[in-house]
Amino acid sequence: MAGSEVRTSPELPLKLRLSLAIFSAVSKVSLRRNGTVNRCLMSLVDFKSSTNKKPIKGVTTSDTTVDSSRNIWFRAYRPREAASGENLPVIVYFHGGGFALLAANSKPYNDLCLRLSRKLPAIVVSVNYRLSPDHRYPSQYDDGFDALKFLDDNPPANSDLTRCFIAGDSAGGNLAHHVTARAGEFEFRNLKILGLIPIQPFFGGEERTESETQLARAPVLSMKLTDWYWRAFLPEGSDRDHAAANVFGPKSSGISGVKFPKSLVFIGGFDPLKEWQKRYCEGLKMSGNEVKVVEYGNGIHGFYVFPELPESGLMVEEVREFMKERTGFGDQ
Repeated sequence: MAGSEVRTSPELPLKLRLSLAIFSAVSKVSLRRNGTVNRCLMSLVDFKSSTNKKPIKGVTTSDTTVDSSRNIWFRAYRPREAASGENLPVIVYFHGGGFALLAANSKPYNDLCLRLSRKLPAIVVSVNYRLSPDHRYPSQYDDGFDALKFLDDNPPANSDLTRCFIAGDSAGGNLAHHVTARAGEFEFRNLKILGLIPIQPFFGGEERTESETQLARAPVLSMKLTDWYWRAFLPEGSDRDHAAANVFGPKSSGISGVKFPKSLVFIGGFDPLKEWQKRYCEGLKMSGNEVKVVEYGNGIHGFYVFPELPESGLMVEEVREFMKERTGFGDQ
């Protein structure tokens, strides 16, 4: 019966639906059947943003090279509070894209990080890392962790690394988890991680969850697409129960005994990955770690990069409150 069909998307503005359809169509065609990426084609929809020395709504940006041989660099966002001499907390951000697409200077991420830096306020450090399939696991985790060590030795101006948060969305949320787990076993000189913020993190496993099958035609992400990303990222011969994907699964040693901060996890009701994200949250709790879960019933995968969606603004406020709770920053 038509009345019993599962909705795969909330009502979205027409302009947004068209943008999503174009981006999804081009990105799907760019991911070739032989496991490679047509990056020339992808560049037609992956618009890049340059740095701005003159403030945009009070925020300036600059790029810093971490390792030119691996194309690791980051874009730092400094709001007007930092320009006036105030030391601010730091958010180290990892972009999404299935480990295979996009970059720290992709326009949606540049705009998101500008907004985060201005509204929190905070120094946002958006890390550019190597992409699959040219660079498989654990390249992205190595790059992310090396960026943390670089920051520890080279703190951005007006940053307070003792109030550091690790964040990321989708594949970047997966990366944020694994980098944070590595950091829990490392002694930094200056950097102290007070919180982890995975936004719709990309996790999975061999099992097919109900949301993966029911939301197979959801905007942005599908089970077919996630399968491609895992094949391109995981080591040759691995399946989706690899510890990188199924972090609390049968092949993972988990994070018991690892120094791990409180987490703020965002889940969307129209995200095919939502059940894996909920299992992730349960795994954190079972490991003795604190976690706050925020679920937006109408959230599509990637809602946070669309400021016209109410959930995007709500997410920024949740992050702000989480940071205040962990640091006391912003209390009047």
